Amino acid sequence: QVQLVESGGGLVQPGESLKLSCVASGNIFSVNIKAWYRQAPGKERELVARIPSSGNTNYADSVKGRFTISGDNAKNTVTLQMNSLKAEDTAVYYCYLEQITTFYNKLSYWGQGTQVTVSS
Repeated sequence: QVQLVESGGGLVQPGESLKLSCVASGNIFSVNIKAWYRQAPGKERELVARIPSSGNTNYADSVKGRFTISGDNAKNTVTLQMNSLKAEDTAVYYCYLEQITTFYNKLSYWGQGTQVTVSS
């Protein structure tokens, strides 16, 4: 079993910064994708940032230039540095990890989610 534990969420004012952390534990051996998603009330879950195995990062247009995703394989962590936060960034943020178990099988894991609220 793989578990993803998130931390770092909270209440901040517009323009401030937060750093989300995700620690993965369990049977981790071949990570294919590390990512952060978010879901605001009444909206579908959306991709925020992603690191595929190639190392090239992808960001949602709404967060480009403000958010940075990074990973540390040695520590089994994924972080999301969020700068210049806006009210529209308010959502529950989820850590996501995908790993390849065989040539043709893969498994996906989600964190429990951490609330980020940006408000004056």
